Amino acid sequence: MSTAWRVSVDPHRCIGAGICAGTAPQHFHLVDGLSAPLAETVLPADPVIDAAESCPVEAITVQDAGDHRLIAPEP
Repeated sequence: MSTAWRVSVDPHRCIGAGICAGTAPQHFHLVDGLSAPLAETVLPADPVIDAAESCPVEAITVQDAGDHRLIAPEP
C-alpha cells in the first residue's frame, strides 16, 4: 500500500463545480473559481479518492507518490 499520494488538479479541465471541496474540504479548496489541492502530497485517505471519482470532468488525479501509479479516477 502507498504511504503517500500526489494530488493534482488540471486547471484546463476544472469547471469549478466544487464537489471536491465539499467532499474533501481538508484536501481541496476553490481559488478564483477553480479547484486546487491544499497540499500536493497527502497521506492516503478515502475522501481524496471520493473527490477524484466525483469530479464531473475528471480534472483531479491521484497518483502513488513513489511509483506514479494512477490511483484515481479509475481508468
